[in-house]
Amino acid sequence: MNWFILSLLCAFFSASADALSKKSLVKSNEYLVAWVHVGFAAPFLLLLLPFIEIPRLDVNFFIVVIILLPLEIIALILYTKAIKLSPLSITLPFLALSPVFMIFTSNLILGERLDKFGIIGILLTAVGAYLLNINTARQGILEPFKAIRRERGSLYMIIVAFIYSITSNLGKMAILHSSPLFFAAVYFPVLSAILFPVLMWKNHGEVKQLFSRFTLFSLIGLVVAFAVITHLLAISIIEVPYVISVKRTSLLFGIMYGAIWFKETNIKERFIGGIIMIIGISIITLF
Repeated sequence: MNWFILSLLCAFFSASADALSKKSLVKSNEYLVAWVHVGFAAPFLLLLLPFIEIPRLDVNFFIVVIILLPLEIIALILYTKAIKLSPLSITLPFLALSPVFMIFTSNLILGERLDKFGIIGILLTAVGAYLLNINTARQGILEPFKAIRRERGSLYMIIVAFIYSITSNLGKMAILHSSPLFFAAVYFPVLSAILFPVLMWKNHGEVKQLFSRFTLFSLIGLVVAFAVITHLLAISIIEVPYVISVKRTSLLFGIMYGAIWFKETNIKERFIGGIIMIIGISIITLF
């Protein structure tokens, strides 16, 4: 399948998982929902194993996985905290900053570089992020930056965007030393197992909450599994920054979910910022 279609599908599945997670956070804490993302996705991903070829693994694969695991756990917890603390339409667009960070991380880790059109696209993406808070600009041109500083969810998501700019590249490195579907089927079950003690610690050993909203959690797991598969297949085809840029179209889906499901306000101003981000992402992708 075409890498662009895979990335776009990944964007839709990612935004859907975010919206379902925010809905579940009404009655569940962020550590439980963070684990649900990987724990309930793991069984769906394990179903791949009987149908795929098991590759020969070298030491580089295991080194990359060892580095990935703690970074993924930190990012997952911060990610879930962000969508709990702040509106989806404010937090999710900051994931579009990850291609900015990838100017450096992709070059450093994989040797992948962007041309001048990529740089222009990235600058437009940053402008779009600025315009997400344009409704406060009448108080001064620097007021949006102050608003971002006050919005803890946005700060958490910026950190997540940076971590993802590293983990996405490491994920491709792991794929190069295995295969996309094998990595999906093995890595996320391992991640869920490692994250489980953190969940038990934060929930004081209570496990009954895992089954309190089983249908909703299973739906989150299924959507996350689709997001993981489409993401890994896409980055196996083309350079990581291009995939991540298209994947960030999830911000538009997220804004729509925020308006329809959660009745979030100031959607018009944030939507304009999102559109500018998408223009930047389109330039990165098409040129």
